[in-house]
Amino acid sequence: MAEDKSKRDSIGLNAKEGQTNNGFVQNEDILETDLDPSSPAAGPQHNTVDILGPGEPDVKDVQPYAGMPKEVLFQFSGQARYRIPREVLFWLIVASVMVLIAATIAIIAISPKCLDWWQAGPMYQIYPRSFKDSNKDGNGDLKGIQDKLDYITTLNIKTVWITSFYKSSLKDFRHGVEDFREIDPIFGTMKDFENLVAAIHDKGLKLIIDFIPNHTSDKHAWFQRSRNRTGKYTDYYIWHDCNYENGTTIPPNNWLSVYGNSSWHFDEVRKQCYFHQFMKEQPDLNFRNPDVQEEIKEIIQFWLSKGVDGFSFDALQFLLEAKHLRDEAQVNKTQIPDTVTQYSQLYHDFTTTQVGIHDIVRSFRQTMNQYSREPGRYRFMGTEAHGESVTKTMVYYGLPFIQEADFPFNSYLSKLDKPSGNSVSEVITSWMENMPEGKWPNWMTGGPDNVRVTSRLGEKYVNIMNMLVFTLPGTPITYYGEEIGMRNILAANLNETYDVGTLFSKSPMQWDNSSNAGFSEGSHTWLPTSSDYHTVNVDVQKTQPRSALKLYQELSLLHANELLLSRGWFCYLRNDNHSLMYTRELDGINRVFLMVLNFGESSLLNLKEMISNIPTRVKIRLSTNSAYTGREVDTNAVTLASGEGLILEYNTRNLLHRHTAFKDRCFVSNQACYSRVLNILYSSC
Repeated sequence: MAEDKSKRDSIGLNAKEGQTNNGFVQNEDILETDLDPSSPAAGPQHNTVDILGPGEPDVKDVQPYAGMPKEVLFQFSGQARYRIPREVLFWLIVASVMVLIAATIAIIAISPKCLDWWQAGPMYQIYPRSFKDSNKDGNGDLKGIQDKLDYITTLNIKTVWITSFYKSSLKDFRHGVEDFREIDPIFGTMKDFENLVAAIHDKGLKLIIDFIPNHTSDKHAWFQRSRNRTGKYTDYYIWHDCNYENGTTIPPNNWLSVYGNSSWHFDEVRKQCYFHQFMKEQPDLNFRNPDVQEEIKEIIQFWLSKGVDGFSFDALQFLLEAKHLRDEAQVNKTQIPDTVTQYSQLYHDFTTTQVGIHDIVRSFRQTMNQYSREPGRYRFMGTEAHGESVTKTMVYYGLPFIQEADFPFNSYLSKLDKPSGNSVSEVITSWMENMPEGKWPNWMTGGPDNVRVTSRLGEKYVNIMNMLVFTLPGTPITYYGEEIGMRNILAANLNETYDVGTLFSKSPMQWDNSSNAGFSEGSHTWLPTSSDYHTVNVDVQKTQPRSALKLYQELSLLHANELLLSRGWFCYLRNDNHSLMYTRELDGINRVFLMVLNFGESSLLNLKEMISNIPTRVKIRLSTNSAYTGREVDTNAVTLASGEGLILEYNTRNLLHRHTAFKDRCFVSNQACYSRVLNILYSSC
């Protein structure tokens, strides 16, 4: 009977074009039967399954086996015990994906904007002629900067800012540019610049450079063509008829140069006067001419294509002048007009900050935005407008929906010459109170045109000023040498054209106590080194635990690693003629940094009277006197020496910015809160 049944099944399957699967068939499962060799059923006998047609066999008693054809597999896959787990797993995966997507969207929605590279760390401003000489000619150069990039990284710097290096006939390399697309030979070649850009980026740093679009050198090709009335260049500069008799120019009006005397100069070739806000060798461009604006746009694009990450645009308030050429009002109306020769003796209502300037600045921003579309390659734009009031400076931030500068450079601390808690507080609050909501502040204590901190305030204030800029909200900016407390040189004997008043803060960087302070191996340097270079230099200070350089490195590291300093609220506590106190705090972090900075005489402070919830003893996180760092101090009696600063740290849930009394005394640029559970920042505080 078994043999007959096997034959029938096989014949039935063959008749319906079924297939027999012999794979993985165990010998012991095969029914060995001697058949007639002539029989069509000869050979090993197997059970077969009819899978087609209306007479399909029931597979409920058949076990799955390896190598099943897909038709058989489909029969099993439809069974509940296989289908239900599969469907459950599928919907679990779908639900998990949806949850992940929703969580990602939620995190993105509540997350504050990430700090950009120009916000995340300090900038380091370099005057290239004074930083490092690589070819022994006594002048700093681009290769010298590249050689010292490792040192810059030890300062935890994020951005290198190089002042003007364009080809120029004027030796200060800050003003009259002959060619905006060429490197001055003193600094090297374009290949040197390209190598420097690559090296800076390899170190994870960014590069911004100076650009002064207001004027050129009188040696510039544009000016030479303009004075000869050549084509479109005829009106590239500001020309006007004037009287010239017996070597004396009678200018069109009483406008004065920044450096004194008339801002008009007669040109023998064109037989007209041209306008110059600065020196007569620096004629002003005519920014009312669209061709000039297009030229400047192309220059910006040229350097951006070279890999530059941003610009510092200088002297922007001088870009336009009033077209009517009326006389400017005298400060002293009773002064005889012919004796008015100094810039400060006029109100410059017609030669600075004219209507239309910010349209030009916005066009610079738009050009840079074209190069900011690549992720991680945002192009920074800073502006310098020296001498402007704080309110006028704030306009360079732009409007809520019309961007201009990422920030105008804040040089007001660089001009302080009498340190006190009151004067420092006034600079800080005037900036923070006038800054548009959501904008980013910055702080700098020096620059090429300012007296160095040591010479302006005194050696004991070097550390406290560095502590100040690293603990205020925003981007700290350091002028080369301020991290070691360099001072102005006392004299500079040069047979070159300079604004001599700015020379003394441009002395060579003091690297070590070798000849020329390690700045140059040449026989001379373009400026003399400071007389204190044997003790005030990088090599000496990097081995001294209490040096200005060591404290600077600790401050920059703290700034980089603490959300309280990079993202936290700034709350002003109090100030007097001696001291200044403020806190940095962040929702979600139950710690507070309290800065106590003494700019006056030695003081004894009772912090308990000022902050009700402060513990009796708090930790000194950093001190300008490193011997105190890590210790605890009694808040009932904190003694501060003159020029001493403390960063105190204590735990509290009672943050000041939540108090109504501090509503107008606390500031934050981009509000964020911290979640300890998720270890993320979020904006919905």
